[in-house]
Order: sequence, then structure tokens, then C-alpha cells
Amino acid sequence: MARSHFDLVARFYDRLLPYSGPEPLLRLLAVRDGHRVLDVGGGTGRVIGTFGCQCLLVVLDASWAMAREATAKELPACVGWAETLPFADETFDRLVMVDVFHHLDDQATAAREVVRVLAPGGIAVIEEPDIRLRPVKAIALAERLLLMRSRFYSVADMVAIFRRAGADTVERREDPPNVRLVIRRGGGTQGGSASPSSAGPAS
Repeated sequence: MARSHFDLVARFYDRLLPYSGPEPLLRLLAVRDGHRVLDVGGGTGRVIGTFGCQCLLVVLDASWAMAREATAKELPACVGWAETLPFADETFDRLVMVDVFHHLDDQATAAREVVRVLAPGGIAVIEEPDIRLRPVKAIALAERLLLMRSRFYSVADMVAIFRRAGADTVERREDPPNVRLVIRRGGGTQGGSASPSSAGPAS
């Protein structure tokens, strides 16, 4: 497997991009003890590791080096791709994807996977830099120059992608320099959860 940009910076990633805190995500996710929570593209676990709940917190990342850093923090982590999540249908109560969507090879397929693995009543929050802003446009250009193949979408386009993927509701929240989509899957109860031990890779 070829080494990615993220493999190369994994050991230093948390220092290069310190996380400002989970409060906006936690408000939108309404995470409660006992929930099963998946961080797609979660890297070193710098986001989900700050949640502070009695939950099953799982990190998935395409970079083996990033996943190794998450494991070193005693977070369950696995290597995998957002377009082919290695979990059974309706496995997770909550899902988060922070600064990842624009890096994916196939955003439409990844959106369908997000909806697929959400349990009834589940919530996913997708956080992305707002491409309408000049600093974000500069970042997008820099990533292209670094051959990262990033593709940033407008907020409206991201909403449309998740609606086509089967989300029951998609809400947009703007908090410059970021935008967040709140994706809900209908059915069940907002707080309902099976035992955390039941989550795991699909066989």
C-alpha cells in the first residue's frame, strides 16, 4: 500500500492541527452514555477522543499510521474507507466526519454508507470548511498543489448529496469558517441504543 500524506504526518498531526474542542459537535449530536459513535476519517482520534462520554467510540481511517496513533490513545480503531465502511447496517447511533468529506474519492457513495450504518433515530454530523471563504479557497488550492485530489462542495451540493443518499432530514448549520450538516435517520428514538458491545466490523 502506498504511503499517503497522512501516513507521513501522523506522529505530529495533533500538534500541527490541535483540536479546538467538541462542544459544537456534541450539541448537534446529542451524544449520551451508551451510544455507539463512529468517527469516519477520524485519524488520530483527536476529535472523538475529547467527547468524554461513556460510549463505544470507534475511529476509522484510511491511513494505517493515523489509526495507529488513535490506538495508542486506547481508542478502538480500524483501517478502512468511507466508501466501503466495514460495519453492518444500522450499527451506530451517532457518526461524525470532521474535515474529511472533501478528501474522499467518491462522496456520493460515502454518503450512502453514512446513512446505511446509522441506526434508526441516529444522527450524523459532517463538518467541512466553507469553500465560499477566501482562506478556504487558498487551502483548497494548496491541497491541489500537494496532489491531495481534494474536491470541496458547496453547502447546497452537500445537502443534495445526502438527500439523494437516503437521509430523512439534512440540516445546515453555518459557523465560519466551517459548515456542518446534521443528517438524521428516521425511526426509533433519538436516545435509543443497543448494547455498546454489539458494534463491530461486519463479517
